[in-house]
Amino acid sequence: MTSDLPETEHAGLIAVAHALADVARTETLKHFRSPGLDAETKETARFDPVTVADRAAETAMRAILAARRPQDGILGEEYGALAGTSGLTWVLDPIDGTRGYLSGTPTWGVLVSLADASGPLFGVIDQPFIGERFVGGFGLAEVSGPQGRHALTTRAPRPLTEAILFSTFPEVGTPAEGAAFAGLARRVRLVRYGMDCYAYALLAAGQIDLVVEAGLQPYDVQAPIAVIEAAGGIVTDWQGGPAHQGGRVLAAANAEIHAAAMAVLAG
Repeated sequence: MTSDLPETEHAGLIAVAHALADVARTETLKHFRSPGLDAETKETARFDPVTVADRAAETAMRAILAARRPQDGILGEEYGALAGTSGLTWVLDPIDGTRGYLSGTPTWGVLVSLADASGPLFGVIDQPFIGERFVGGFGLAEVSGPQGRHALTTRAPRPLTEAILFSTFPEVGTPAEGAAFAGLARRVRLVRYGMDCYAYALLAAGQIDLVVEAGLQPYDVQAPIAVIEAAGGIVTDWQGGPAHQGGRVLAAANAEIHAAAMAVLAG
């Protein structure tokens, strides 16, 4: 997504995004796989967990923003919205995949994005335990981690019958949404579940072709949108419209497979 921000401001904003991811990495690793780690649930009808690490990480990120970017707004999963005056908003998910975090799997992540009224401009998907960081926006599309630093590029077009599709839950959204997803799942080569934001990182890295989900919040998807679009992919809702407010999300490696998947989801 393009931005009206002058390029002279990009480096400073990128530095702030990295600082936010760094402090969240520190706070989340303090508790990951620790004995006795437990969670409260934010809902009564289903288990929607939140841990001390979620809250500590978002609190630490907000403290950095208060010191370095007090003019900007904030939208965070744990502590809600804070209005700003600059027209820019930092969208924070301190642990995307708290169920995975509780289970000890290394597929949860920290999501940081910077957005204006049109949507995300820059995003970070950070996996603290593996030490991988995927960034996209302001002319950047790269991953750094155990295998070094290299550019992100989404996968080239191939038939839907050869595609790899990811989603977090087998039961995607409402019964109707789940039925539409099942129709798509029957058309592809391989379906995998439970990866949370790491699935979007793998799409940006050229490892998979599609991520399809429903019922998402803005903080779930804005950083992935920025990273995937910077890597050459496409993220929309199931009808091809903007997805940065959440809801139904179709992330695709390229225009061809995006069109093929959207046709199936539309029934």
